[in-house]
Amino acid sequence: MDLSIVIPLYNEAESLPELTAWIDRVCQSMQISFEIVMVDDGSTDGSWQVVNQLSATYPVIHGIKFRRNYGKSAALNVGFGATKGKVVITMDADLQDSPDEIPELYEMVAVQRYDIVSGWKKKRLDNRLTKNIPSKLYNLAVRCVSKIKLHDMNCGLKAYRSEVVKSIEVYGEMHRYIPVIAKWAGFTNITEKVVQHRKRQYGTTKFGMERFMNGFLDLISISFVGRFGKKPMHFFGSIGTLMFIGGFLAAAWVGAQKLILLYHGVLAPKVTDSPYFYISLTAMLLGSQMFLAGFLGELISRNSSERNHYLIEGEF
Repeated sequence: MDLSIVIPLYNEAESLPELTAWIDRVCQSMQISFEIVMVDDGSTDGSWQVVNQLSATYPVIHGIKFRRNYGKSAALNVGFGATKGKVVITMDADLQDSPDEIPELYEMVAVQRYDIVSGWKKKRLDNRLTKNIPSKLYNLAVRCVSKIKLHDMNCGLKAYRSEVVKSIEVYGEMHRYIPVIAKWAGFTNITEKVVQHRKRQYGTTKFGMERFMNGFLDLISISFVGRFGKKPMHFFGSIGTLMFIGGFLAAAWVGAQKLILLYHGVLAPKVTDSPYFYISLTAMLLGSQMFLAGFLGELISRNSSERNHYLIEGEF
């Protein structure tokens, strides 16, 4: 199989016939073998019935239906597991992604050998105040943290080598950060392509402003897990040790000051009257807790079934 197209969908019954016919027309002109994996994320508008009807006309459709709505990440993860193509392209079901982009995306992965090609909707048709500007700020923050030079990390139109999607796990709301997850897995040949952004023709958007706040929280989470997931003691232990030592030295200095004053016959206030004593004590307690958190994290990591799971690129 040359190409797999994964389409997560939720209440997009109206757009599916037009989208499927468009994809089929483009892929047939490419003269390659392909499949369309549609993952219904618990739709309530009859989308699954439409998928079943379309499969009678287009045998290339592979349909998967969730019993309830689990989210886009779950739909993509299951869709990735079902793919058979050497190149995997993801796109949204709302017709805002143009299937006419498929040939060039496919060529960039199959011929130019990129691991990931991410779409960049350079000219957006969204509301500038509520979506465009927050999206730019969000992508700027992601570039600074991940060091991946993509302008539109959250674009649903992406192309992957099959090895990439088979080697990563997408969960929670981490679909926004698939390039970051792939980078941590060792797939660093990542680029982007300017793609067309089309206006939504049917239904309403399924995402609100809360996705930006959730996105920043997920960014912190994925950055931490990627760097310290297998070695939590390096993070918590280092911070805890520094806090404890700093607090101990500060407490020792407060005590030493009193001893010096007493040695010179000067009436010294109680150590407990000094605010620095309590600051030092707090730092020592927090440092001990951080160290303990790192120790417990290390125990959990060492007993995890994934502790020795590494991606091997070649062997002879």
